[in-house]
Amino acid sequence: MSFWDHLEELRWTLLRSVAAVCILAILGFIFKGPLFKVILWPSQQDFILYRLLGWNLAMDLINVDISAQFFIHLKAAVAAGLVLAFPYIVWEVWRFVAPALYPREKKAVGAAFLMSSGFFYLGVLVGYFFVLPVCLQFFMNYSVSPQISNTITVGSYMSMFLSMSLLIGVVFEFPTVIAVLSRLGAVSRETLRKGRKYAIVAVLALSALITPSDPFSMLVLAAPLYLLYELSILLCRNDIDR
Repeated sequence: MSFWDHLEELRWTLLRSVAAVCILAILGFIFKGPLFKVILWPSQQDFILYRLLGWNLAMDLINVDISAQFFIHLKAAVAAGLVLAFPYIVWEVWRFVAPALYPREKKAVGAAFLMSSGFFYLGVLVGYFFVLPVCLQFFMNYSVSPQISNTITVGSYMSMFLSMSLLIGVVFEFPTVIAVLSRLGAVSRETLRKGRKYAIVAVLALSALITPSDPFSMLVLAAPLYLLYELSILLCRNDIDR
């Protein structure tokens, strides 16, 4: 195929992916009740784990913008479409990439692509059940003065919900990226082992950015992120295996 043929194939890959997100987003927009029941659960649920940690996440959300709820609904529907369509998007990317690989590379890289959806959804769940509650707990109880009370808008909550859930889902793709690079010969297990001390610093910095709360929350989030790094080492090939 020529360069323009590849570009045309890429265009259709993007169009089909966007179409899948739009179709699922329409379903998310139609089923507003179940969608927002899931979205608002962390702000209302008295989960037993939260009680054991001494967290009180119950909050009353308000709306101060006349058009905000419609656009929040639209944003939530698009986000739901993106999350639900993720496996299909990965499959479309694989269809575009696969013809450029040798049969040996295709088998190895294909396994990494299959893992990507699982890691993404695992990250979304970690963000939903842990990272988001940690952030809510910190910001709801943080105050610069007793004279100032926290009143949370639904738009503010929605922004944090989407950023935490989707961001952690993307971060959990790290083992998949490493597995692909390893199969293509760009990184090795020995290289990652030597970079452990730098990985620890990077993980702590990333955890501090994601959960700007107390050191305990940062360390608790850093633990699974570092485990992802160790898992990436296991998924890598040794130089002698290449």
